Amino acid sequence: MSAAVETFMATLRAHGQRPALVEAERQLSYAQLLLETQARAEQLHQLGAQRLGLALDNGVEWVLWDLAALMAGVVCIPLPGFFSAEQQRHVLDNAGVDSLISDQSAAFAALGFMPVSPGVLQRPQSQVTALPVGTLKITYTSGTTGQPKGVCLDAALQLRVAQSLWQASAPCKVERHLCVLPLATLLENIAGIYAPLLAGATIELVPLAEVGLKGASQFDLPSFLRCLNRVQPHSLILLPQLLLALVTAAERGLPIPDSLRFVAVGGGRVSAQLLARADALGLPIYEGYGLSECASVVCLNTPLQRKIGSVGTPLAHVEVRLAADGEVLIKGAQMLGYLGEPVLADEWLASGDLGHFDGAFLVLHGRKKHQFITAFGRNVNPEWVESELVQQLPIAQAWLYGEALPANVAVLVPRFASSTDAELAAAVAAVNRDLPDYARAHHWLRAEQPFSDSNGLATSNGRLRRVALLTHYQTAIEQLLASEAL
Repeated sequence: MSAAVETFMATLRAHGQRPALVEAERQLSYAQLLLETQARAEQLHQLGAQRLGLALDNGVEWVLWDLAALMAGVVCIPLPGFFSAEQQRHVLDNAGVDSLISDQSAAFAALGFMPVSPGVLQRPQSQVTALPVGTLKITYTSGTTGQPKGVCLDAALQLRVAQSLWQASAPCKVERHLCVLPLATLLENIAGIYAPLLAGATIELVPLAEVGLKGASQFDLPSFLRCLNRVQPHSLILLPQLLLALVTAAERGLPIPDSLRFVAVGGGRVSAQLLARADALGLPIYEGYGLSECASVVCLNTPLQRKIGSVGTPLAHVEVRLAADGEVLIKGAQMLGYLGEPVLADEWLASGDLGHFDGAFLVLHGRKKHQFITAFGRNVNPEWVESELVQQLPIAQAWLYGEALPANVAVLVPRFASSTDAELAAAVAAVNRDLPDYARAHHWLRAEQPFSDSNGLATSNGRLRRVALLTHYQTAIEQLLASEAL
């Protein structure tokens, strides 16, 4: 066991009989948590497990097996349930998973996994890709093109991030955290499990369907609200779309628990307008920013340092600076490397994100590779405009394109099938009023269907596949602009 893991386990041991994990009627104290973790770590050693896949729904067992791998020094590979079957196959084969924790043994039988004990499957591995020294977790990015890439992380960095998050949220005195995002998501794994455990908090775990998440993009608001009001959590981690749903529900007078003290939001750009709406409701929302390559969170707004429109200040364990072109560079929180690729040599990690500093606060503009240049030579980060568009009630998804065009075109997915063109036009006009002319959606098209992984227009976690969108809608855009020019 590494020094970082030993220190982590000692911290958990010091919490004694305090409640650690709760799932329905099952509750484990910190002492019981460690006993259960030790038993599973010993089981992994007996099985000769080297690379452990986790294919479970959110729950106590997911946490116990993740911690057991950490304790046993076994490489843990969380398998996102929102990945397609082909993506899951790729992860299992690419990572060389020899042992798998799953309650769906039949689903993995075709990949050679056979039960060796209840919930534990194994398969022989003859040849595997070598890992960077120290790797204890491989988290897979969904990416926007091709197959997911494996990000190799050591234990020390994961726990260093968790420590910084615990310190940053300490003023909120979080004693009960509800896991909303899939635990296979590194953000929830680090910030929703490791950080609360360091704090001695209680972690509430419920199946994803009960919290309202279904698949990669379906969300049931009534289920979410029922869960919130039952658990009465102090903290949550939300994606922008979940925050939008929470704010909209509160504005409509639906019951929102007053227990909330720290609601972190990340995973995509958050509109300043949405944050202002949350402020008006008294919701404690704190936007952050991170990358899997940095073991999740890099910057975070906190109760002591907060600026709407920014992603906060760098956490204690990292340094952040800007390259000459505005790209965000990060030092002190770097992955060991991508699986199967050369180890990174530069101590500064190029994030691929563009931004600027407003005092100590980092303000993001969007992905460097997504930026386009209009026919008038103006640089536009489409994510900025898209994030504003989807805050409008009639618009569920938006893609903005304007490369070498005299006017930008947005392709819009209505939130409701009944939404009229007039309602969409009014929503676009409302956003345009607050944008500079070069960034406005001068024209728009109604999408033929939602952007999804199944049609290749978005990733499994909802990120736009911009090249695919351009291929699909290029002719329609050209026809629209031609007709407008007549």
